[in-house]
Amino acid sequence: MPEAVIFDLDGVLVDSEQIWNGVKEQLVRETGGRWRDEAPHTMMGMSSPEWSVYLRDDLGVPMEAAAINREVVRRMDDGYRRALPLLPGASDAVRALAARWPLALASSANRELIDLVLELAGFADAFRMTVSSEEVARGKPAPDVYLAAADGLGVDPARCVAIEDSSSGLRAAAAAGMKVIAIPNPHYAPDPDALALAAAAVPVVGDVTPSLVELVAGGEADERRH
Repeated sequence: MPEAVIFDLDGVLVDSEQIWNGVKEQLVRETGGRWRDEAPHTMMGMSSPEWSVYLRDDLGVPMEAAAINREVVRRMDDGYRRALPLLPGASDAVRALAARWPLALASSANRELIDLVLELAGFADAFRMTVSSEEVARGKPAPDVYLAAADGLGVDPARCVAIEDSSSGLRAAAAAGMKVIAIPNPHYAPDPDALALAAAAVPVVGDVTPSLVELVAGGEADERRH
């Protein structure tokens, strides 16, 4: 039986990875930088200090990293307040799992955006612990953000089930020693070797039920792959 469930945010609860990349691309082009086709894949899982430096040093945005960070967050904040791209079944899944286990969130998003999304979605109270990768030493695929979330809950990482969508996230959760449920991102499909780290894969977060979490925790979920 698992002792906790840890969610990712972008691509799991909100359909936002492509929004992040659209905002970053817009900023790069507006400021005379050099956008690259591989940039979305390169930045996947990076913490805000990491991608801010990447936009400055590799993509040529002529701003200080802290200013790049603030501007991207401002644009994301504005977009979320206009229309939050909550994924189908997100609220039901969060509430159903919170009724059974302590929940945490381990996200690459900035702290202020994590708090805003959970507030707008109406289920901030369901999470006992939230961690941004800007609050740990390394972003995904390093396991730091997942280890911090488990530590904040007071739970052994090996007794946690993580829910992830991207290559970096799947690798991070697996490196933390957690069982993983994959929700493959339709915009940026995870690499096959990263997806193979998951004990089960489902199309949408609404398919993550307490029974599936129990199967994954017990090592019995291979038949639930899709």
